[in-house]
Amino acid sequence: MARRRRILIHVQHLLGSGHLRRAAKIARTLAAAGHETLLVSGGMPVPDLDTGGADLLQLPPLRAADESFSTLVDDAGRAADNTIRNARRALLLRRFAAFGPHALIVEMYPFGRRSLAFEIEPLLDAAWAARPRPLILSSVRDVVPRKSAKREAGILAAARDRFDRILVHGDPALLPFEASFPPAAALGDRLTYTGYVTPEPEAPGGPDAPGHDEVLVSAGGGAVGARLLRAARDARPLSARASDRRWRLIAGGALAEGAYRNLAAGGDDGLVVERHRPDFRALLANCHVSVSQAGYNTASELLAAGKRAVVVPYVGRGETEQSLRAERLALNGFVVSLAEADLTPTTLAAAVDSALAAPAAKGPRPRMDGAGASLRLIEGWLGNRAG
Repeated sequence: MARRRRILIHVQHLLGSGHLRRAAKIARTLAAAGHETLLVSGGMPVPDLDTGGADLLQLPPLRAADESFSTLVDDAGRAADNTIRNARRALLLRRFAAFGPHALIVEMYPFGRRSLAFEIEPLLDAAWAARPRPLILSSVRDVVPRKSAKREAGILAAARDRFDRILVHGDPALLPFEASFPPAAALGDRLTYTGYVTPEPEAPGGPDAPGHDEVLVSAGGGAVGARLLRAARDARPLSARASDRRWRLIAGGALAEGAYRNLAAGGDDGLVVERHRPDFRALLANCHVSVSQAGYNTASELLAAGKRAVVVPYVGRGETEQSLRAERLALNGFVVSLAEADLTPTTLAAAVDSALAAPAAKGPRPRMDGAGASLRLIEGWLGNRAG
């Protein structure tokens, strides 16, 4: 059995909760293996977050003001000022010093979260000054935001100079890291793939199971999914293969209240609109076909469940993450991808019909035990360090 260690994870989600949920899965896995794990979250609190045996430290929360991610605001919508920045930084550094981690995991940085440098850089300084120094890791998803060549050079330098290892939570057979970060090869053996981080899929149930034989439409947290939900509401009667099935729309907590009421008002016996379902993975396991965006958590859950699926990647404000992931998933036969620019009720109904008519994917599924692999890697690296 590996020696018990103290591990601190810093994570910041800005709009949706995907980054936090991925970090929480890793924290749960580390804690379940007997390690004292502290998850530090800087985003808006997520009421149903499962941290298992890990402790949670909630910093004074900040989020992105809008889809541009250019401005951070507090929980009242006020622009972040030095008062809240200083409070977050001071709390984070005090807890780091008191906790004395053997390993520090920083989620997304330096590949993203530049707006959090005011607290992450001092945290890294504290880690480098600590004696003994903790193992310092960057934890990133399969795709990171594209930058200019100059910015990528700076990120590469920071990754080499400030981090011992880079954990990429993906599988290069599906989507190599250099597809979104071209200098990845220069990281050498610092870069390690873990496979996708996803909860264990639910086993499908029988005809009485929740969501059986439905078309399941989900928009993640819902902050940027209104257009997809509206199209799905109107697509049901247009589908040649699924118009006779119930379509269940899971709107997400961040969808504006007016938009949610409008969706719900358009329902009938064949259409169900809900904010949230704690049994979402059971619904996914039992559904006839899934319709969603192509965020990391959604895509990994689809892969784990092995369901027929349509994805409509979000592309607002020049985002390329979901489009790149959707392209690779479609190329390997795991999904039907529909560009957001082409999204209408008619095209969505046709995409659902195509997904239902398509043969099952023939290629091997990507590695899905990203949390377990992260645990084993961290234990191995810590075991090779003195102290």
